Amino acid sequence: MSISASPSLVRDGGPGGDADVDRAQFNREWEAWHVEHEKRRTDGHGFLAVTSLNFLSEEPQAIDGIPGSWSLEDGQAIVDLADGETLEADGLLLQGPRLHRFPCIAERDGVTARAGRVLIEIAKRGGFTIVRPRDPDYDYLAAYSGTPTYLPNLRWRAQGTFEAFDAPRDVTVGAAVEGLEHVYSSPGKVTFELRGEQFSLTAFNGHEAGSLLVLFTDATSGLTTYAANRALSVSAPDADGRVTVDFNRAVNLPCAYTVFATCPLPPAENRLPVGIEAGEKTPLAKAGEHAEGASA
Repeated sequence: MSISASPSLVRDGGPGGDADVDRAQFNREWEAWHVEHEKRRTDGHGFLAVTSLNFLSEEPQAIDGIPGSWSLEDGQAIVDLADGETLEADGLLLQGPRLHRFPCIAERDGVTARAGRVLIEIAKRGGFTIVRPRDPDYDYLAAYSGTPTYLPNLRWRAQGTFEAFDAPRDVTVGAAVEGLEHVYSSPGKVTFELRGEQFSLTAFNGHEAGSLLVLFTDATSGLTTYAANRALSVSAPDADGRVTVDFNRAVNLPCAYTVFATCPLPPAENRLPVGIEAGEKTPLAKAGEHAEGASA
């Protein structure tokens, strides 16, 4: 079901609502935020520029669009450059014939190399070492025309509470790539009210100090919004643990745009039974859907 009116989200100041928020200002701030979000998304070396997802193994493999033969040895990525091939890595211009060994990479970390205009990401995800070329001339990036959204509406903004666990808990979640799992540390839960009903969502650490990140699905998932997940950033709680939960700023993760992403899925408890008709909708197209061996 979808929510047409929620006492905690309307402007006239129901419990937890935003009675003092000016609608025009709210709309302007949302528009500025989304313009900036789209700008970051269309960076020439962002996720819309990823041309393939390659899992390294002991067996050397060639990767379309970048030089060298790539493999994995003792947990380290290796590139074997043939005569005439060049690559920029670790601050060096590497010229073939040459074998280059990258440093060991921690989970959810990565390093980069360059081949002309192409940025090469070497990273570790779910225990696997991966290579993803990011080409600013990739057709999908050039054709991207923006993401449809719901119109911003104050009814989807609520005041909530962050409830910290006694100690952070490791939470294992699935991934957009079948067979892959991620483990994230959760500091606690975000609790808020919709239509008189209380919900709690497991939160992970956000990108900025003290901030939180919530992954969720809802009754719109697979209909008007992306089926696998959406993400919501929550600013750091105040001294009393209060937070603002603004679903107008719910965004798609990279896996909504490309099959070459390894995004985490929400924990089971973050599947909301209500329809959150706010934030970003399903993208108009997805890169790599017909690529050989691609995973949604």
